[in-house]
Amino acid sequence: MNDTSSPHILVVDDDREIRDLLSRFLVKHGLRVSAARDGVDMMRTLDGAAIDLVVLDLMMPGEDGLSLCRRLRAKSMLPVIMLTAMGEDTDRIVGLEMGADDYLAKPFNPRELLARIKAVLRRAQAAAAAAPVGTLLRFCGWTLDAGARSLTNAAGEEVILSTGEWELLHAFVTHPRRVLSRDQLLDLARGRAAVPFDRSIDIQVMRLRRKIEADPADPQLIKTVRGGGYVFAVEVSG
Repeated sequence: MNDTSSPHILVVDDDREIRDLLSRFLVKHGLRVSAARDGVDMMRTLDGAAIDLVVLDLMMPGEDGLSLCRRLRAKSMLPVIMLTAMGEDTDRIVGLEMGADDYLAKPFNPRELLARIKAVLRRAQAAAAAAPVGTLLRFCGWTLDAGARSLTNAAGEEVILSTGEWELLHAFVTHPRRVLSRDQLLDLARGRAAVPFDRSIDIQVMRLRRKIEADPADPQLIKTVRGGGYVFAVEVSG
């Protein structure tokens, strides 16, 4: 039996066979697992248990995975791995846009899912441990609390970021006024723990701009450098 210190994974899939198979496999490899068949079950489980990561199927009856991911991102940084249909690149892009931290195409080897789960959890834990409690970074009225992993605007309101968005913003604010290539950003934000989707950095930058730029169509904080990558173009104070 797994102890309560083991990461607690929530598997959300309408296919009972997949839920049971993944639950048995992940428990066998030292994780605690809860399972939900739809969004109602998912929200009920999240309300009653401390979940560390959600494995969320895209295609489900009723509310689909994209909508559920959007709802999670409106109030939580809880890591999400999206399960998508094989070859549906558009779904993967939209999943990342909704705030998923990673994706896996069906059919997949459970060992691959286990590797992705460990990688996402490792990134989240490393990011939380990397900054001392109370480390504040300020830019253009924004305050990033690296210890609490929170971002607040000039009015003191917290803006919710996904794990991937947080890691990317932290990479930017700790390397201000420096041109960073996509490969450098992947190294800084993800540690190359998993093979990235080609457009993942661009999608995360787009999401960040929507949340922190006054005009995302004319960004002044995160600027694109043609042929080079991106640059966080403003001063950051500690």
